[in-house]
Amino acid sequence: MNPSLQQNTMQLLRSLLILPLALREALAYTTLAEESLQSLSVSSDDFSITNDDGLLAPILIPRVPGTPGNAKVLQHFHDFFTNNLPEWKLSFQNSSSTTPTSSGKEVPFRNLIATRDPPWVEGEGEVGRLALVAHFDSKLTPKNFIGATDSAAPCAMLLHAARGIDAALTSKWAAIEAKGERDEFDEHRGVQILLLDGEEAFATWTHTDSVYGARALAEEWESTVNPAMSTFKNPLESIDLFVLLDLLGASNPAVPSYFKITHWAYKRMASVEERLRQANKLKSKPEANFLWESNKDEQDRWSGGTVEDDHLPFMARGVDILHIIPHPFPNVWHTSSDDGEHLDLDVVEDWAMITTAFAAEWMELEGYMQSSKEPRKDSKRTAIEHDRTEL
Repeated sequence: MNPSLQQNTMQLLRSLLILPLALREALAYTTLAEESLQSLSVSSDDFSITNDDGLLAPILIPRVPGTPGNAKVLQHFHDFFTNNLPEWKLSFQNSSSTTPTSSGKEVPFRNLIATRDPPWVEGEGEVGRLALVAHFDSKLTPKNFIGATDSAAPCAMLLHAARGIDAALTSKWAAIEAKGERDEFDEHRGVQILLLDGEEAFATWTHTDSVYGARALAEEWESTVNPAMSTFKNPLESIDLFVLLDLLGASNPAVPSYFKITHWAYKRMASVEERLRQANKLKSKPEANFLWESNKDEQDRWSGGTVEDDHLPFMARGVDILHIIPHPFPNVWHTSSDDGEHLDLDVVEDWAMITTAFAAEWMELEGYMQSSKEPRKDSKRTAIEHDRTEL
């Protein structure tokens, strides 16, 4: 084939494959049946604020970028995936920057990316991914600030979600390979957990003193070019939806739908919450559902972009955002009271359940959740390799 004609043909095919997100996902989205919802569970031990073997407690320490606490929490994430979810590929994106409080010295920022793609896909640029995102750093002030809602609890929720869908992903992809259906485009769908560093401002929030890790990652992924004729030209384009969790864990959260373009996805998550409540799978008894704006219409106010967070550098580059952050913010926001003792653990566990069910529906796991086995825990505990990130 003429090289120019071949290139034009591939560009046409690529444009057909990359349909508008809402249309693409609406064509391939299966809700979890009642039995699958009933199979979901959350262990209170995982979200205990004193259980050092759980998901949450090891994050409830000061973890300002460049400090031993920050490195300790990053190690916790690494150990969790290494010991429990060995099929997830871990990578680290490192950057550094001066800050208003660093006296001209470079502060290191380390993002952890955990990825699970269909096993038959080789190389980069062929998998569209659901990105589940939270920041893991804590604020420099007030002294010894913990940031339980901001954002230790959301990080623990994401770890739970990764573990909650892992075995079902394995079962689904094994079934697809057994049926010889692995070359279907709709099955080239993966999931990423992005644990971002440096969200908090060191002095006063500005576009330069905030979201350090998110800015570095978005810039790097925009400039990273996938192989020629890949379905997605760079890692940013492969993000089907960027779901950012922040300030979660206080009682009676009210999370609006911020973006008109992703309101359909907000409605999917709101439906998950409602069905889980009807199935008596959620513990909290809020005044209203967490996700209360599913009936929002075109004429209502859409405040996307007014709440600044880690999504900004991704949104500026065209990534679709589902921002799961309450408005108003919790009363403990940026105070010394944002600690484990002030979390509503029923709410924390419910958000973990909702996030897991939403991810399972996005990944089309109906029929596979109930047969899922417990994740492996036989991997040797190891420290993060020095050449991947300096701790």
